[in-house]
Amino acid sequence: MQTQTLLLTASAALALIATGPAQSAPKKAAADPLQQRLLTLDTHLDTPASLALPGWSIIDAHTVAQDYTQVDLPRMKQGGLDGGFWAIYTSQGPLDPESTRKARDFALMRGVAIREMVAAHPESFALASKAADAAAIKASGKRVVYLSIENAWPLGDDPTLLRSFYAMGVRISGFAHFRTNQFADSSTDKAKWDGLSPLGVQLLAEMNRLGVVPDLSHSSDRALDDALRLSKAPIVLTHSGCKAVFDHPRNIDDAHLKALAAAGGVIQINSVYVKGLKQSPEREAAMKAFEEKYPEDRKLTPAERQSMLAERHAIDAKYPELRAAFDDVMANLLHALQVVGVDHVGIGLDWDGGGGAAGLEDIADLPKITKALIVAGYSEADVAKIWSGNVLRVLAAAEAEAGKEQAGS
Repeated sequence: MQTQTLLLTASAALALIATGPAQSAPKKAAADPLQQRLLTLDTHLDTPASLALPGWSIIDAHTVAQDYTQVDLPRMKQGGLDGGFWAIYTSQGPLDPESTRKARDFALMRGVAIREMVAAHPESFALASKAADAAAIKASGKRVVYLSIENAWPLGDDPTLLRSFYAMGVRISGFAHFRTNQFADSSTDKAKWDGLSPLGVQLLAEMNRLGVVPDLSHSSDRALDDALRLSKAPIVLTHSGCKAVFDHPRNIDDAHLKALAAAGGVIQINSVYVKGLKQSPEREAAMKAFEEKYPEDRKLTPAERQSMLAERHAIDAKYPELRAAFDDVMANLLHALQVVGVDHVGIGLDWDGGGGAAGLEDIADLPKITKALIVAGYSEADVAKIWSGNVLRVLAAAEAEAGKEQAGS
């Protein structure tokens, strides 16, 4: 996730935006039988941020054109998304003790909110804690809820705090976000540690001991090198892209892709950094002012949220956003598959955190990816690995490593 404005991803059709918030949108076709058969998991759902929006419910149907959100239960059913890893995201702030304590409390409460969503709708959602749980939950007709951490900053200087998050349900954890922190250098900030910090090495060891999959998305290439060298279990990049398609610091080059695969890891392709786009100066200025007015930690009343949405729609109408397209997302996915094969590639599109593209507006469009993979020559068994098999294999490997370490302690 990036900023509140990226939570409010500009994925609305411009023709609808230009006339203000839409009251309805054309209904998309339901997922086809193949999509419904597949166990379909996304490794980076920033949707927990939507749970804090006033008047918003995961059970209700929403549209991107109305409120910019991309995931809810009706669309999960429509697009055949069985669930995934629901992110506890914390935007990086100062590294002083007071700020870090506030971040810890925020992250804990975000985790509680995810569990409350499941508890409030037990007929629709179920918590997952083991790799084997996902298939059983799908068979029960419910949606899969694993928890993940995006940005380990809230752990402060105590990697063992990860144990509390593990008990809450966290099974994947990242290290850094857009800024370098106490655990690792960020791919989009100045290096301080030349990779993982000493504290980051401790955190990695704690992940291995618990059975939490290390996530190096957002962390620097050198941090990835350190993790590949030191981790006793495979690594995942929960929402990354390919530098060979779009040379951006958040993306990974082919050499690192091959090293990740050689260590048993998986890259989950996102839909954010898939094409180089330069927005107009007018839009950039308008969006900067919008972000300053509506920072991520601002609590909004229902009326304030409606005002915020109206202002955002007005910006998009006056200064339309340049957007990547579905084919750009597929270019990243197909390139990774070509470089490392079907055993090491998955999908983490960064929904509700900046993801989406023209033609891939929300999760109702997921069957398009499956169809494109089939057209490209991949079998149903291949597609099953891409949609969930690979990340569940990595999670099972983390569980096995934790079992060995705990048996030997």
